[in-house]
Amino acid sequence: MADVKRCEFMHLEIYNLQNTLNQYSMDARPFGTLTFSQLCSKVLMGLRREQRNMEYIEKKDKAYQRVLISMLLGSIVTFAVLYAPQPLINVFSKQYGVSPATASASISLPTLALAASLLFIPFLSRRIGRKRIMAISLFVTSVLSIISAFSYSFGFFLFIRLLEGISVSGFPAIAIAYLNEEISPLSIGGTMGAYVAGTAVGGFVGRVAIGPLTDLFSWQIAFSVLGFACFLCSLYFWFYLPSSQNFKTEKTPFTKYLTALAAVLGSKRLFPIYTMGFLVMGSYIMLFNYIGYPLTKAPYNLSQTALGFLFIVNLDGMWSSTMFGKLADHHSRKKLMGLACLIFVVGASLTLISNLWMKILGIAVFAFGFFAGHTTASGWIGVAAPANRKATASSLYLLFYYLGSSIIGWAGGFIWISLHWIGLVSGIYLLMLLCYGLTFLTNDTGTG
Repeated sequence: MADVKRCEFMHLEIYNLQNTLNQYSMDARPFGTLTFSQLCSKVLMGLRREQRNMEYIEKKDKAYQRVLISMLLGSIVTFAVLYAPQPLINVFSKQYGVSPATASASISLPTLALAASLLFIPFLSRRIGRKRIMAISLFVTSVLSIISAFSYSFGFFLFIRLLEGISVSGFPAIAIAYLNEEISPLSIGGTMGAYVAGTAVGGFVGRVAIGPLTDLFSWQIAFSVLGFACFLCSLYFWFYLPSSQNFKTEKTPFTKYLTALAAVLGSKRLFPIYTMGFLVMGSYIMLFNYIGYPLTKAPYNLSQTALGFLFIVNLDGMWSSTMFGKLADHHSRKKLMGLACLIFVVGASLTLISNLWMKILGIAVFAFGFFAGHTTASGWIGVAAPANRKATASSLYLLFYYLGSSIIGWAGGFIWISLHWIGLVSGIYLLMLLCYGLTFLTNDTGTG
């Protein structure tokens, strides 16, 4: 069954097939002269020839479970620290007397630093190794989280958050490359699932854990506890993640790396998809950054604990991602992105209703739409990018994705101050309309 699924994936990549055939030293005949069964046979022969020369980790191996747990913990550390301040943005405004836009810099600054760092971390990992980069990232991020608890001013706190954005980039920039290199192609689904699940769980844990600890003690204590917990997870990662067996460090010229980057950045086919990621993530962060302001005031008066637990709705992203990932195998990504944009709009509209439970429902629907849109766009990049540029294209997608978080999330603060919640929701309407319009500017490669 795994072989069949792999064949189906190859069959969908019509535009990249010739590169794939050449990679595995197969006949360079046009796609039309090969039957589906011949194509599957040849691709699988190439994969098996490659696998004999690689020391892959299989699902039956003990190392597989170590990778599974390590990737889950690495994701939790990364995204728990990155998004922990989000429910506290209104607290920072009150404590330090800063505007909502300035308070939201606790999220926008690290995501901006993360976006910029994603351009260079893959290059560094080629020189000093995959596992080492990821481990350093997790350790430094944990320590910086502890240091941030001792911030004597909001300016110093933002400086530490900026450094966290740089340090945290080492894990997401390398994790997928490590999995593709070390795990057998027929066993990678579980580890990739653990990585993706960790991103959702990590964001959830960071946001939810901070609220009760802040109510009971202070946000400084909350960040200290989070930092120590993340440090313990980082120790497990360092000792238990298997070292790379199929990757050797190399000194690739930086100019060659920049050339590959420029090639995929200038692609008319890929640029609209990058921009979709920018708009989807930016809209999501804009709503979640500022929802705490109306909900912690009358008539709702939610505590930080209650506000933190509100982020539990993000867990529906695990269902949304899986659902839309499967739908993309059989339906047009252009239509799926349109559906995701519509769900975004419906969710945002529900938050305009004064009833608290309707607002919570709206937030849940909105989160569902976000993960649906992100899954559709990120998968679209994998299909649309040339076979020898997929990794670079994925890195650029993440760059735009986190730039959206930083720029649109920050700009939302000015919209909230000037036009209040209805203005912010109207902004989301506009962004989703633009996002849907971009689907007509790129090819919908097959159905997958």
